Amino acid sequence: MRVDDFDFDLPPAAIAQRPVQPRDAARLLDVGEAVVDRVVRDLPALLRPGDCLVVNNTRVIPARLPGRRGSVILEITLLEETGPGMWRCLVRRARRLRVGQRVDIAPGFNAEVAHKNDDGTVVLAFDQSGDALMDAIERHGTAPLPPYIRRPGLPDARDRRDYQTLFADRPGAVAAPTAGLHFTEPLLAALDDRGIQRVTVTLHVGAGTFLPVKTAAVADHVIHREWGEITADAAEAINAAHAAGGRVVAVGTTSLRLLETAVGADGRLTPFRGDTDLFIVPGFRFRIADMLLTNFHLPRSTLFMLVCAFAGTARMKAAYAHAIAAGYRFYSYGDCCLLERGIATEPGVA
Repeated sequence: MRVDDFDFDLPPAAIAQRPVQPRDAARLLDVGEAVVDRVVRDLPALLRPGDCLVVNNTRVIPARLPGRRGSVILEITLLEETGPGMWRCLVRRARRLRVGQRVDIAPGFNAEVAHKNDDGTVVLAFDQSGDALMDAIERHGTAPLPPYIRRPGLPDARDRRDYQTLFADRPGAVAAPTAGLHFTEPLLAALDDRGIQRVTVTLHVGAGTFLPVKTAAVADHVIHREWGEITADAAEAINAAHAAGGRVVAVGTTSLRLLETAVGADGRLTPFRGDTDLFIVPGFRFRIADMLLTNFHLPRSTLFMLVCAFAGTARMKAAYAHAIAAGYRFYSYGDCCLLERGIATEPGVA
């Protein structure tokens, strides 16, 4: 397969710059045997009692930090914690930095350049670690919005609220699990009333989710890794729901990747704690996820490849063409679609 196989034209005006309010008023494209226009608050009627929603409870940290090296103004985006007080980062004007130099962030908050990587990232050793470092990041950081959300200045206070799900509990993500952004308290109450179960897992979303695929062949792309956890209680609840005939509905590609990482060949989920770099493309054989709620993704991206693997490439291209023509809003702050799992018939790699 070639990356060009997953390309499509998207008008820039289709990229959402703010979410709708309330969040469950966003549009939902129901993609099954037919394609039907709905809204997110229709979700309870689209599911059955006994179905099991699997949501990601990762919490986005304000991972964009100001920085200064002498007179040089820097912008730091945290990507991945590599050790106590150590983070791999993107740094604007990183070429001006040398190993061993100090970077000032705020009074009493600084870091040292520990390493410069071949991929252009920088490892910073902060002068704090653990809870003290997280507190400093919370005080001085801003929301790490993806590059397609344009702001004349820094992300604002509304973004700090909007770019966080209702389920956010465990800090560690540097990008939001965006399918979860559509949920509101009234929607959760309606799902509960309908008899829809809900289980939380954790996958700390990395900035690699936004990285473009630069290879010509899909198989040559090396996907980013992310840390996740499925507890024994969560695995037991999901297995029980599945055994009782309920459908496992992954809320977001993050939940889906984690589920398919931890499932065994027999279709049973096992507890999991660690990194996953599962690359899902057409031909992948899904073992546990039956449905997927997800936002609309970038052309040529690993996430668009994933939804094509889940529901079928031809079906997803037709669904995206419908969404564009019908004025759906794309990407993190945009609308979403509910997908039924198709039968994998296209060759691919996992």
